Amino acid sequence: MSQMNKTQGPVKRGEVSKLRWTWEEMKNNKTAYFMVAPFLLLFIIFTVLPVFLSIILSLTDFNMLQVPNLVGIDNYMRLFMDDEIFILACQNTLIFACITGPVSYILALLVAWFINELPPKIRAVVTLVFYAPSISGQAYLVWKTLFSSDSYGWVNAVLLKYGLISSPILWFSDADYVMPLCIVVALWTSLGTAFLSFIAGLQTIDRSMYEAAAVDGIKNRWQELWYITLPTMRPQLMFGAVLSITNSFGFGGVVTALCGFPSVDYAAHTIMHHLSDYGGSRYEIGYSSAIAVILFIIMFSANIIIKKALSKVGE
Repeated sequence: MSQMNKTQGPVKRGEVSKLRWTWEEMKNNKTAYFMVAPFLLLFIIFTVLPVFLSIILSLTDFNMLQVPNLVGIDNYMRLFMDDEIFILACQNTLIFACITGPVSYILALLVAWFINELPPKIRAVVTLVFYAPSISGQAYLVWKTLFSSDSYGWVNAVLLKYGLISSPILWFSDADYVMPLCIVVALWTSLGTAFLSFIAGLQTIDRSMYEAAAVDGIKNRWQELWYITLPTMRPQLMFGAVLSITNSFGFGGVVTALCGFPSVDYAAHTIMHHLSDYGGSRYEIGYSSAIAVILFIIMFSANIIIKKALSKVGE
């Protein structure tokens, strides 16, 4: 069979089994597989294996000191039946993700589209201005100063000056203000890598496509965006969507910096905070693994939905 393959060309998919066909393809493209092997190895070790390990540990009672004790689905039953804080964390996470994910994604795309129309030198400066908050590790300090809980906070000072309030508002210690402020900070820092990928995608579009589209009946910039720009940028759109989903579900560090841990009345308590609490503070590894599995399922499902939605762009 191998001799026939050498003399008659590559093996066709329908002539052999899937396993044999895969092996033949790997041999024919061994150089390419060799080049991606280091990344593939690291991806398996640090991404795939931890996922499977979390699934296994989620079925155990494990505290990192004793041998894991198999408990089946008890951890999941405890999560949904006995853990009221987890239910609240799920609610906060979904609210946070449903607002910051789509809004930050659309905002990054529209800002990138606007910046792409600017002259090159101005474009570089404006890109830096919008991108800077996402790379600043202490971006939350601006908001801590603006919404400081005493009269020295800029927002409180202005409101007191004009008689709109009689005493300083405890912004990050009041459950009514915590979540809205955290959402605003998340949107302010959301123009990150996805934003840059959108600008890169816009730069690679062939301008002759717009000229051809004008001949075919495209009449305005919005039609150009829907029928030409977005379909051409599908790889960048998918990449940006994955990053937006990941950031919206994993936004926890800035919340902790702004509101402390836990936040007042658990008003901004997310699944990531719950995971950090049980995994990093209480060392209930089996229980925290169950939380991680639930978060993984939610994020994986969201990615599938976004992928199907993006496939409709331009239709």
